[in-house]
Amino acid sequence: MKSTKFLIYIALIVFVSSCIPNKDLVYLQNKKGTEQSIEVNQAFSKPYKVQVNDILSVNIKALDQKLVDIFNPSSSGQQNTSMMSQNGLYFNGFTVDDHGNIRVPVLGEVNVLGFTIDEIRQTIEKRLLDEYFKNEARIFVNVKLAGLRYTINGEIGNPGTNVLFQDSATIMEAIANSGDITMTGDRKKVQIIRKMPHGFETHYLDLTKAETMNSPFFYIQPNDYIYIKPLPQKSWGTGTTGMQTVGTIITALSLITTTILLSRNL
Repeated sequence: MKSTKFLIYIALIVFVSSCIPNKDLVYLQNKKGTEQSIEVNQAFSKPYKVQVNDILSVNIKALDQKLVDIFNPSSSGQQNTSMMSQNGLYFNGFTVDDHGNIRVPVLGEVNVLGFTIDEIRQTIEKRLLDEYFKNEARIFVNVKLAGLRYTINGEIGNPGTNVLFQDSATIMEAIANSGDITMTGDRKKVQIIRKMPHGFETHYLDLTKAETMNSPFFYIQPNDYIYIKPLPQKSWGTGTTGMQTVGTIITALSLITTTILLSRNL
């Protein structure tokens, strides 16, 4: 009788500790009240400043397109179509070198390190007007980041390196684009390793709290590394849901009971 009570007690402890609670799975919870709105500080979504190894897409247009084709890396329609792919962006984009420069045809080296996309556009446009064209040429310069490239690993549906073709994106969009965090992933300690001008910085985000939207790391940057750590329940192997845990416990109790009965009959 005592052995039975002891086994039941152990089973209850395992059941309670092994199940993953719902509060550890829901994103951006409002702890102060589910109906209360959260004000997001937009200051953290400030324009990105270009760093070394970033890839830029620069396209120059004019009233007479033939006059500016020489400034573009490629003028053929087929090549421009290929630029929509990741490989095309790598081979036809402008990579920021170790000195913070990009090499534009005819213009030569243009320093872009620490500048925003709009500032780079203005710089290229000004040089074109000052050195080669007049205002009547109607020069139009379009500069963009060649996608937001990030690497995500750990407890995620589709780990690896992905690219989001947009000007800004949140970590929630990056996670959704990578197949979402698995049930055994720790949403409370999502690690972000970010390249900064002075080196690498590591930060942790609790994606179960709505206040996380006010973090400067909530918006991803090019070359971010995101790591999703596993919950302890994964290594325990008892199951992630209540039914899985019950099934595991029943199997274990049956094995223990059978072992006890066999030992008594010997």
